[in-house]
Amino acid sequence: MNETLATTLVGIFGITGSLLLLGSALAMFRVRDALSRINVFSPATGLGMPCIVIAAYVFDLYSSGFSWVSLIMAIIAVLCLIIVSSVASNTLARSALLSGQPVYRKTSPNRLATPPEGVVDVDPDAQDS
Repeated sequence: MNETLATTLVGIFGITGSLLLLGSALAMFRVRDALSRINVFSPATGLGMPCIVIAAYVFDLYSSGFSWVSLIMAIIAVLCLIIVSSVASNTLARSALLSGQPVYRKTSPNRLATPPEGVVDVDPDAQDS
């Protein structure tokens, strides 16, 4: 791999990942509720971090040459980032909803405000009569 190609690929993946992280961080200041913040952070963890890992792998490939260990580590890192970010987003959203955190009133459509069609919403604190 020549130096120009390696530098270009590292720059593209590194800058793209960094801009996704920066964009998500800035967007978190604009949203008003916890669920929207979790939703805004998903592109950063799902796309931004893997791009940075790929940039690090390409740099390692250029500087040290091909290594199966580096390739396997990069693949495992990308897969773990994708899996952990989706599980963490789901867990954070569930805990925010169950804690009673209010959803911003201008969030549209707010499908969490009313139960789905055909579902009876029962208050779990209500006493049986």
